[in-house]
Amino acid sequence: MACDIANGRKEQCKDSVGGIDAVFFVNYGDYDPEVDVTYDVTNTDLITEVANVTSLYKYELKGNNGFSEKPVTSRENGTTYIEQTLSVEFKKLDVTMHKTFKLLAYGRPNIVIKTRTNKYFLAGLERGMDLTDGLIDNGVALGDFNGYKLTFTGMENIPANFLDCTSDATLISGVFTGATIVTV
Repeated sequence: MACDIANGRKEQCKDSVGGIDAVFFVNYGDYDPEVDVTYDVTNTDLITEVANVTSLYKYELKGNNGFSEKPVTSRENGTTYIEQTLSVEFKKLDVTMHKTFKLLAYGRPNIVIKTRTNKYFLAGLERGMDLTDGLIDNGVALGDFNGYKLTFTGMENIPANFLDCTSDATLISGVFTGATIVTV
């Protein structure tokens, strides 16, 4: 049967940390998931190349940012999908980010997530991620948060794939070959 478990797992060392350092937005439609995505020959959970992407828009993060995935299963319907949730906060209000906020709400980008342990994932691989909750917040008190709080949600057949890279440099020299990281 195709859903039989094939591996076990030993207890892991306590040498990891949580959280994410950055997200990279890719405009939905820049690649065709059926044609432009190449997987590792021995592990289809590892993407080795995504072709035809020219720009990845990088947003550095610090603070209250996270990415989680949960299976949603219905025995009655015989279905399972993975709900992906990305929550990010961009500090300070400005005209450029205001426009980006609007464009993110209208679109459904594919999102590369960089963890604090230099693991990279591609969320919204086939269907993109929708901005499902957001807040432009000016705060009340002098020390309150001032900026944008965004929550993206995606529904995919499988969990977000690992990308075959360990740095921003190998992200664009290996996986998104020829693409440029745009930061400003």
